[in-house]
Amino acid sequence: MTTTTSREKTTTTTTSREIRLAARPVGEPVPEDFTSATTEVPAPGEGEILVRNTWMSVDPYMRGRMNEGRSYIAPFELGAPLEGAAVGEVIASRAASVPVGATVSHFLGWREYAVLDAGAATVIDTSLAPPEAYLGPLGTTGLSAYAALTRTAPVRPGDVVFVSAAAGAVGSVAGQLARKLGASRVIGSAGGPLKTGKLIDVFGFDAAVDHRQGRLAEQLDRAAPDGIDVYLDSVAGDHLEAAIGAMRADGRIAMVGAISTYNATEPVPGPRNLFDAAAKEVTLRGMAVSSHLDLFPEWIAKAAPWLADGTLRTETTVVEGIERAPDALLGVLRGANTGKMLVRLGEPR
Repeated sequence: MTTTTSREKTTTTTTSREIRLAARPVGEPVPEDFTSATTEVPAPGEGEILVRNTWMSVDPYMRGRMNEGRSYIAPFELGAPLEGAAVGEVIASRAASVPVGATVSHFLGWREYAVLDAGAATVIDTSLAPPEAYLGPLGTTGLSAYAALTRTAPVRPGDVVFVSAAAGAVGSVAGQLARKLGASRVIGSAGGPLKTGKLIDVFGFDAAVDHRQGRLAEQLDRAAPDGIDVYLDSVAGDHLEAAIGAMRADGRIAMVGAISTYNATEPVPGPRNLFDAAAKEVTLRGMAVSSHLDLFPEWIAKAAPWLADGTLRTETTVVEGIERAPDALLGVLRGANTGKMLVRLGEPR
């Protein structure tokens, strides 16, 4: 931190490293699509706070923001720092509502320090859970699972539920939540024996499908011989097609993500059996978590006690240092994580 004094004013600036978008990827992103920079962050103005970020999140949706074009969220700007969820410690404040020393969550990740309006930050209760939990089970990933299975494709008692990317941040919570909502059987898909084993042994799924073994529809049929009622889709492609094929009448599908398509360089075909959804009167409904932020208090009130008593189990995959944040994002897109992928930027001082 540097302070400059003159007869007219006193200013304080903070040196911060940040990760910027250097190029728009074609297909799978590469490290050269990112660049690091050191910048001077000014002291906060009236109504602003200065946050020293300690944790940041990387998420599959960020791949879409690296492209140009209209979507439900604006693309990242070339030459500018990326954005995403982060938590950190307030080290300077000119807002009475957010004091120095508070721990907050906000959306200016991908940098070590951030100045932002106090209204754009949320003070979090670290007595309920560690700060990083507010980027995972108590953050938008946990909220995504909750909104998907209570609003978008609501689980009813006795339902058979299928969850794709089930060893990831959203899927691992969704499988456990489905059980709490009354599902009679919960099936998850993941890649490789280590992850499929964790679905059953750690996260409490009844059965696991290994998408790396192929024949996804056949595997799902064996796991759910009488069909499924609810599918949480984070993958699209062959997973969505298999789920439609296994759906029972009046089934519900929450379309939360489509990670299998994010690096595509050509138009991606839809499921070949889409009309089966019409014949079975299946509902396919998209879900953007930003439309369900009103559920946050309700979700945290439920999830925090579950985390505390161990009935909601989570895992994290942690990468150390801002300079490795691009590696963390590339890892998420390749399925390198179990549970939530986080970047640790430093501990509070």
